[in-house]
Amino acid sequence: MREIVFDTETTGLDPQGGDRLVEIGCVEMLNRVPTGAVFHAYFNPERDMPAEAEAVHGLSASFLSDKPKFAERAAALIEFLGDAPLVAHNAGFDFGFLNTELAKIGMEAVSRDRMVDTVAIARRKHPGAKLSLDALCSRYGIDRSHRTKHGALLDAELLAQLYVELMGGRQIGLELAADAVAVTETMVAATVSVSRTFRAPRPHAASEAELARHAEFMAGFSEPLWSR
Repeated sequence: MREIVFDTETTGLDPQGGDRLVEIGCVEMLNRVPTGAVFHAYFNPERDMPAEAEAVHGLSASFLSDKPKFAERAAALIEFLGDAPLVAHNAGFDFGFLNTELAKIGMEAVSRDRMVDTVAIARRKHPGAKLSLDALCSRYGIDRSHRTKHGALLDAELLAQLYVELMGGRQIGLELAADAVAVTETMVAATVSVSRTFRAPRPHAASEAELARHAEFMAGFSEPLWSR
């Protein structure tokens, strides 16, 4: 099954109030294994960058000023997404910005039926726990030491690892068990197929001389417990 894990960075929290999408990162997975195929783009938001947003992702208006507008990369993005389920952390936020940008250029919205929200999955698995990406990566031992600021592609890559864990992991133990069964069957088959020459057992009883030395040794004990 093909799935796309994605994340976005924006100028703020409200796409209907004028905030814009400035970065998107997408990671392709097949059967919950990353294929190495990604889509990553920065967008010129055609507006200023609030200081509080820049503090989160580090993307300044100056840095984004020469990047393509969303409309210039939209077709390539939609092609990469295809018809796969779309996995995001707090997915309603990311879908809101993506669909607002698509609406601005007259393109069809991405159906929310395709939305897979890892926050909702984590809430069911860990009620009452912290549900941020950082907190969940710590819970599952996912290395995020290189994450100094939010970044759409980096966060999508971390989320892909987290998604696998939230869905039960890759069940490596079962795979190893299957391998062990295969190896055992091979060994049994090999053992059955080998013809062996019968060899009579070697004598193993003590000799008369050995019995005499043992009796002499035991006589050296005075009042042994076993003779009471």
